[in-house]
Amino acid sequence: MSPTLFISDLHLHQTRPATTAAFFRFLESEAKAAAALYILGDLFEYWVGDDQLDHDELSQQVCAAIRTLADSGVPVFFMHGNRDFLIGSRFASAASLTILPDPTVILIGDRSILLMHGDTLCTDDDAYQQFRTMVRDPHWQASILAKPYAERVALAMSIREQSDAAKIGKRGDIMDVSVSAVETVFRQHGYIDMLHGHTHRPATHVHQVDGRRCTRTVLSDWDAMATFHSIENL
Repeated sequence: MSPTLFISDLHLHQTRPATTAAFFRFLESEAKAAAALYILGDLFEYWVGDDQLDHDELSQQVCAAIRTLADSGVPVFFMHGNRDFLIGSRFASAASLTILPDPTVILIGDRSILLMHGDTLCTDDDAYQQFRTMVRDPHWQASILAKPYAERVALAMSIREQSDAAKIGKRGDIMDVSVSAVETVFRQHGYIDMLHGHTHRPATHVHQVDGRRCTRTVLSDWDAMATFHSIENL
């Protein structure tokens, strides 16, 4: 049977044409043979509202390419990341994809898998968690979406620059997941396998939680080549 594919953290932007080209090749090749495609956040470097489709050619091209894949019979699912949490129903409809809540549990064969973007696991980064709480607030989002498009783009660029500058002064372990947060999530969801992105530290980790062996797979970010995780549908 066809495998289910998982990707995250592409950070598509006009300044990264090689990554965009790799994504389009992936949609035309490996993804076409998939049982389903899950995009676990940060597809775009930023998303300032679904009217980005009216202003940004790259966003239009990505939307059309995903819709072509979906129309070919491959279901596409999307989970918000920390850069594209404003993607809404208009984009979802235009791309013919389904937006999933974070976290979401899926079933592949008889295997349950917990999907997350991954940023909620980085609980040692207090400043980021405070920022996340603010930007996920519906009232804050409504106030931002009411601003002119150009102002929203400028704000997104400013936030991105501030984020990059803040990372320079942070210890690497603070920006990674908290082991205690990971263990809590495993307990909450019955110790099933976990799959997430966000940290840009691809690896498979084995955790011992309450005497149980738990597996956590971290997806890779993209840099001019397709990097995806595959699970066979046995």
